[in-house]
Amino acid sequence: MEKNKTVSTDILEVQGFDISPESTYPLFFLLLFVYFTLLFSNIGVLVLIISQKSLHQPMYFLFCNLSVNDLIGNTVLLPQLMAHILATERFITYKQCVVQAFQSHTFGSASHMILIIMAIDRYVAICHPLRYSSIMTTRTVVGLSAAAWGVSVVLVSILIGLTVRLSRCRSTIQNAYCDNASLFKLSCEDVSINNIYGLFFTVLLFTSSIASIAATYFRIALICWIKKNKDLNNRALQTCASHLVLYLIMLWSGFLTIILHRFPNYPDLRKIAYVLFHVVPANLNPIIYGMQTRSLRHKITEILKRKVTPS
Repeated sequence: MEKNKTVSTDILEVQGFDISPESTYPLFFLLLFVYFTLLFSNIGVLVLIISQKSLHQPMYFLFCNLSVNDLIGNTVLLPQLMAHILATERFITYKQCVVQAFQSHTFGSASHMILIIMAIDRYVAICHPLRYSSIMTTRTVVGLSAAAWGVSVVLVSILIGLTVRLSRCRSTIQNAYCDNASLFKLSCEDVSINNIYGLFFTVLLFTSSIASIAATYFRIALICWIKKNKDLNNRALQTCASHLVLYLIMLWSGFLTIILHRFPNYPDLRKIAYVLFHVVPANLNPIIYGMQTRSLRHKITEILKRKVTPS
């Protein structure tokens, strides 16, 4: 029966989280706190870098990319998620759902691409310090950033485009948010091409990011081992450890989300993993990078001292 039925309505019901009434407000305020924290920290880093001329360098431009991506990705997800937690009925239009899925997947793809560029930047800074300013020019970083965003948008546009072409026989999003898999599960048509391209997209993204970051870190470790320079090793450990930790958090939460889509018996775990994929790196990025980067840390400390110390 379901195969012969086509849904024409543009209103979709979102399944959301299965939470008890007493947990509703604690969860809402927790997400609200998380959202305001990441807004404050990421906007603060952006304003600081833009306002301080001494921070107008390629490395800090990459920080801006990361902060902008985190702000967009979480603003697409969290406000609506919080509204649905309080609502007794959770509805969204099909177009809004498509936009949310597009922006959400672009956030994930761009996160990988930006972290690849940051790994390259760290490799050049540590292994070729004398040539850093001539290699990582502002023009080069802008070009790499534009390529990262461009590749992400193209790959995700194809991903979502293949889903939008499908007719719908269901009107319930089996999730707390809209993503590509939830959208094409609304259809009763053959979705083999969606699964094939989704697998290609995932393998390409994860393989390229893992291979690129592994290659750069291997080269950095090799240079540190050959030169046996204590200052170089300390600098490499300080700048690379934070980048690697955040990449691994993002990688495993992304893996968990993708894997759990294949196991419908754990829907809440999948939803939680996806939310963590958005909010954990977004909250940690400005804190870890801000405190690990000497110039940025110095500027933050300087501004705080001005605020605390009376004139």
